[in-house]
Amino acid sequence: MQIDSLRPGGDITETYELYGDMLFKIAMVYLGNKQDVEEAIQETFMKLIYKAPDFRDQEHKKAWLIRVITNHCKNMQGSLWRKRVTKMEHMNDYFVEPSERTLMDNVMSLPFKYKSVIHLFYYEDYSVKEIAGILQINESAVKMRLQRGRKLLRMDLEGEDD
Repeated sequence: MQIDSLRPGGDITETYELYGDMLFKIAMVYLGNKQDVEEAIQETFMKLIYKAPDFRDQEHKKAWLIRVITNHCKNMQGSLWRKRVTKMEHMNDYFVEPSERTLMDNVMSLPFKYKSVIHLFYYEDYSVKEIAGILQINESAVKMRLQRGRKLLRMDLEGEDD
């Protein structure tokens, strides 16, 4: 049962308006660079258009989009260029309080597998079960990554207070 088809007659604009900001934030956490984020979003929506998968409901579509952008960000981070260059010039535009920026800097410094679950859990309000489905890992792995990510964040944040 498909909610809205992206084949002729479907509306990609509505999907972008619903999920574009969320995908932007997710990609920004992983990539930290506006140009790379825009590329990741573009690739995600191109896959949506070309594959035109059947979705059970809006939550299924949302989870699919998150999975695609997460995988694309992983691929981009694996490139030799990304390993040598890290840009964070536009991150200040997304935070009101300096403490929010400090926390996000610490989240972004975490290894990829921890920052992905931390972001989905705390910033996108997904449950452990939903994160497990999106990232295609088991729930105990999500819980362990959350625990280890929190521990690393705590150590970083306590270290800054000294």
